[in-house]
Amino acid sequence: MSRKYFGTDGIRGTVGEPPITPDFVLKLGWAAGRVLAARGGSKILIGKDTRISGYMFESALEAGISSAGVDVRLLGPMPTPAIAYLTRTLHAQAGIVISASHNPYTDNGIKFFGGDGRKLNEQIEEEIERMLDEPIAVVATDKLGKVRRIDDARGRYIEFCKSTAPGLSLKGLKIVVDTANGAAYHITPDVFEELGATVVAIGNRPDGFNINRECGSTHPDALCQRVVDEGADLGVALDGDADRLIMVDDQGRVVDGDQLLYIIARQRHGRGALKGGVVGTLMSNLGLELALHDLGISFVRAKVGDRYVMEQLEEHNWLLGGESSGHLVCLDRTSTGDGTVAALQVLAALCEQGVTLREAAAAAPLMPQSLINVRGANRDGFMDDTAMTAVLHEVEQELGSNGRVLLRPSGTEPLVRVMVEGRDADQVERLCQRLADAVQTAIA
Repeated sequence: MSRKYFGTDGIRGTVGEPPITPDFVLKLGWAAGRVLAARGGSKILIGKDTRISGYMFESALEAGISSAGVDVRLLGPMPTPAIAYLTRTLHAQAGIVISASHNPYTDNGIKFFGGDGRKLNEQIEEEIERMLDEPIAVVATDKLGKVRRIDDARGRYIEFCKSTAPGLSLKGLKIVVDTANGAAYHITPDVFEELGATVVAIGNRPDGFNINRECGSTHPDALCQRVVDEGADLGVALDGDADRLIMVDDQGRVVDGDQLLYIIARQRHGRGALKGGVVGTLMSNLGLELALHDLGISFVRAKVGDRYVMEQLEEHNWLLGGESSGHLVCLDRTSTGDGTVAALQVLAALCEQGVTLREAAAAAPLMPQSLINVRGANRDGFMDDTAMTAVLHEVEQELGSNGRVLLRPSGTEPLVRVMVEGRDADQVERLCQRLADAVQTAIA
């Protein structure tokens, strides 16, 4: 089985792969149940975001796991990081998230957490993949797993989020919160309100079809305008499964994951609580790296993707990392990326330092960056195209030490991401377009 089934890819599947279907999900539940039962497992949690297909896949997983003799605990619509947290605290052997993250409602996927609230052990993943090749064998009727809904999951997670910022008071702050019509629609606004903020909630009316539609962290325009219209102090935007965060300052300007990561790192560094350095990705803005360097904070780049950020954090035994997209990991607070928890860490830093989000973000100015997604059927092997590599060399020569270039094939779509970064915005735009044209010719 392709590893994509352990990620948040679409019902349509990744490029060249078949779609995820209910019968496959049922068998996946059975295979996971069999493998975990053989290891002494007796309980698996299932949570989902708000897209309509989640009901179908939830039922299929429930049936498959139960047929393997393992109990199921249903959490309903909950953020991905909430499932990670509850898997730990309810002593389950695994937690399953039904979500396609920031993708549209037409997509969905399955993600597993281990009993420690982190990515499922690769050996267990491989055992589940092998079990998928076996015919389903249902346990005896008296051995079937039992299913129960956890009615207080929402309240448990709200209290956990608040506990990650001890002593924080948001009294006097007006915050606009956009939950992308996703899994945190009934959670994050309440977290901020219970900490004293005046909250204006938008993107909080999910209908199964509007998740991430012109809202949330991938579409912040509505939030930017609402912050200005409300005269709010700042805005918070999550994605559909609430593991990503971007924020908006009082003037309606977006503050992305790189700047938010800097704000958290600077506060922890000042308190002597950072423990090592910071992990970013190949897409992290050079401005973040330079700003951290000025503070004497080490910085390393991982491949793009939260699992690679986690791998680097574990390898270096560091606590803080993240992506420009807003997937921020604070391992001194929780076990995975969590948009709500990350927002509280930023707010705690602002309150402690007595500054606005606008002032804090200004300390880490970002360099101009241009990103063009180039679509084409022949994305594999494009680096072997001599004409394209000649243009790449010329672009890198012109930038010199004042910028950098990144070419990255998408893991889920037929496209290549072309990124150019430098000190001069006009030059960056021109060079990025020139390189994108060369890539387009190579993969057409």
